[in-house]
Amino acid sequence: MKDLVAQLSEVTLNLPSYTMNIEKGDQGKYFVFDPIRKKKLLLTPEEWVRQHITHYLVEHMKYPGSLISLEKGLKYNALQKRFDILVLDRSGASFFLIECKAPDVKLSQRTVEQVCVYNNKFNAPYICISNGRMHFCLKKDLQTGKYSQISHFPEFEQNQ
Repeated sequence: MKDLVAQLSEVTLNLPSYTMNIEKGDQGKYFVFDPIRKKKLLLTPEEWVRQHITHYLVEHMKYPGSLISLEKGLKYNALQKRFDILVLDRSGASFFLIECKAPDVKLSQRTVEQVCVYNNKFNAPYICISNGRMHFCLKKDLQTGKYSQISHFPEFEQNQ
């Protein structure tokens, strides 16, 4: 049986590859260093996707790492939830909310609805659901509240 890193390395993501700083812990679990949070985290398939997406946003799309928040809590209808990735614009307003799933999780209407529900709290103009293989990005019309699908991650305006 292959270990987790070997399994994940064989998964073809629709994102540029990069070499993560991964270490094996005492009990055979793997940990990845997160350059945004500046700490080691337990490596899971979902974390593998989250790390690839944040790397893509910062290194390829030139999003400022200092404006990215990862896995923070939020309260929705008295329930404690956690969002995966929230990018702020330079004024501190929500810009792009991303929900990450493991590569083997099929994206569905239900997973899209999950990020839409979370966005009720943030009102970001862009949202995305991704399993690393597929990405569904949506733009919210802030007047009507309706979403329309876009074919790409939104550009981060450097002068925002």
